[in-house]
Amino acid sequence: MAKEIKTTFRNESGAALIVALIMMIVLTLIGLASVFTSTFEIKLSGNKRGSTDAFYAADSGVQVTMTNVHHFDTPAGNTTNVWSPTLTENPTNAEVVIHHDTTRFGPPRGAGFGVVGGGGEPLDFKYYLIESTGRDQIEVSLNKSKCTVEEKVVRIVPQ
Repeated sequence: MAKEIKTTFRNESGAALIVALIMMIVLTLIGLASVFTSTFEIKLSGNKRGSTDAFYAADSGVQVTMTNVHHFDTPAGNTTNVWSPTLTENPTNAEVVIHHDTTRFGPPRGAGFGVVGGGGEPLDFKYYLIESTGRDQIEVSLNKSKCTVEEKVVRIVPQ
């Protein structure tokens, strides 16, 4: 009986192969997991870049529109597309629309403005809503990011 036990333990010629195969499987699984994780991270960072580009395009549309006073020469109650071909060239690649709000009048609440200017002339307050939509500028992604920024603006003009 003791002889049988000794021969069973001495016949270990395939154990190293089994251990090596198990280690290869474990290392392969670790490698595949890291490949899938890095692929996911690349897609995630690409989506973040696209949404950031869209936000900055929309925000620049608002900022450029506010710097040009002639954009606010919109008839009362109308909506104007700022970057129509007849008005001006579009430097921001954003779609900008100005809504002239005629439902609001008078000075903004809490702004500290009176109804007369420094020289005693009466003032008029015109309210606008600038709506700027920016899109991702790079053509590699199938899912294009889009962002809309809205900015309320009050224009103070003498009557």
